[in-house]
Amino acid sequence: MFFELIAVFVAGFAGAGAAMILRKVTGGRLPRWLVPVGAGAAMLVATISSEYTWYARTAAALPEGMQIAQTVESRAAWRPWTYVFPLTDRFVAVDIGGLRANQQTTDLYLAEMAFFARWRPVTQVQIMVDCAGNRRADPTMGDGSDPVWRDVGPQDPVVQTVCAEA
Repeated sequence: MFFELIAVFVAGFAGAGAAMILRKVTGGRLPRWLVPVGAGAAMLVATISSEYTWYARTAAALPEGMQIAQTVESRAAWRPWTYVFPLTDRFVAVDIGGLRANQQTTDLYLAEMAFFARWRPVTQVQIMVDCAGNRRADPTMGDGSDPVWRDVGPQDPVVQTVCAEA
């Protein structure tokens, strides 16, 4: 986040500098207010670019064995361009390389799942996936209680990802 802030400031200085050069080249015929407008426009473009490239940069940096199961696109009124070009700001990845099969029950797997979201720390949980029953168990509170199974169907992206690799 700190480096993105620095990048936005650098873009602002570059935008202001470009506007100043344009004013100089045109012999001062362009208005002086073009300099702060150039700085603001460059900062806005840098921020939007950073938002839209976050998913691609983060997905490319995933360790080997992590596979993206689901992405979430968002639209917001304060970012009206997202209604035309939706922004991917969250995704779920499953550690396919670390799948562990249950020794007593066939088609039952333990998997590490990681939740990535823009401006939030990564959250990792372990889930159980029953490929035969098309269901998964959400994480328990760590108190040793039995898992709570949810019938999610074969279209669930996490079930599809785990069962396709298992």
